[in-house]
Amino acid sequence: MIRQVHKFLKKFEQDRTGRPGRMALLANDDTIIGEGADDLRQLGQALLERLNVLSVALVEPTLPFADFLIGKAAPEEKFLLPRDTETRTFLHDIPIVRKSELAREPADQLAKLLGNRKGILVEGLGIIATGAVTPEQAYINVSSIFHSVFVKYLLDLLNESSVSAKEKEQIDYLRQFWLKPLDAEDIPFSNKSELHEQSAILQEICQIGRMTVELGLVDSFFGNISLHHDDLIYISQTAASLDDLEGCIDPVPIDNSSTCGITASSELLAHQQVYEKTGAQTLLHGHPKFAVIMSMLCESSDCAIDDCWKDCPHVRKIGDIPIVAGEVGAGGLAQRITPVIGEKGRVIVFGHGVFALGHNGFRDALESMIETEKWCRDEYFRRLEANG
Repeated sequence: MIRQVHKFLKKFEQDRTGRPGRMALLANDDTIIGEGADDLRQLGQALLERLNVLSVALVEPTLPFADFLIGKAAPEEKFLLPRDTETRTFLHDIPIVRKSELAREPADQLAKLLGNRKGILVEGLGIIATGAVTPEQAYINVSSIFHSVFVKYLLDLLNESSVSAKEKEQIDYLRQFWLKPLDAEDIPFSNKSELHEQSAILQEICQIGRMTVELGLVDSFFGNISLHHDDLIYISQTAASLDDLEGCIDPVPIDNSSTCGITASSELLAHQQVYEKTGAQTLLHGHPKFAVIMSMLCESSDCAIDDCWKDCPHVRKIGDIPIVAGEVGAGGLAQRITPVIGEKGRVIVFGHGVFALGHNGFRDALESMIETEKWCRDEYFRRLEANG
């Protein structure tokens, strides 16, 4: 268990989610064990003693966007309501606790909130999230909250008439130091002719999955990835970590002639239909942050649709990149993605992420996702600067 604690504390740093020295992760393994900053570890132990969960993570984010959002929220607001798909699907809303509301001995107060949610935001402290049965779940919940806050704050900023000096300073830090360079030039891709043996296919999928995570093109380590060869689709399993896919890739007959796809990604149907429609060899799906942000910008002012993320029937565009809506994991994305992805080899799903296909191994798929995220980054900052 202590190895899991060390692993996910390290991942918080690698992901640029948690501030070094200002994190703690604890687990209940007969006795409570944990690592991290002394004050956070003490609070984490008090929370574990009050909660029916295995683990708790306390993380001060590397970016102060949560505190900015809390500071702007009306006094009566007790939750943040991001609109990205991850929040809608897994978090629903994110409870907030202001410094002024925090009790002198806060464990009882925070434990009560955590008993009803996977995670909360505490002004001046950061993200606190639980894992019901594993430390990995606490890591995922922190990462999902960080992702949702990042997307909401930057999206909201585009609609504000003025930005404070402190916010401008953090945006400059984000651009110059926090964002990772996006480049696939040094990745040793295999081409289509080399990807016909199962061992080579599995090795390539694992490598590209790791690179997708290392480049920061995901939320936590989620997404999905597949390769079509002969009559099989080799696809990552549902909820599998893209940076740890060994043993988590299913060979699924494209005609569903067996039940081996039962553990495959929830987007298996989308992958099947894209291959049938386009003749592509590979398909990659990730959650790059600026593509998610830009997908939620809509200039329609008189639209009656409330649930844009699943009910919008329109194909919008940002630059030349199509944007579609669709319900995640329910077959809806297959109907929306398939008709348009062949046009540019990529499509953004509203509030969710990018699907990119490849015809000669994974090079064109990953490069297409990188190009999409780069364009969305540049367009976001262009619009922000234009707003003054």
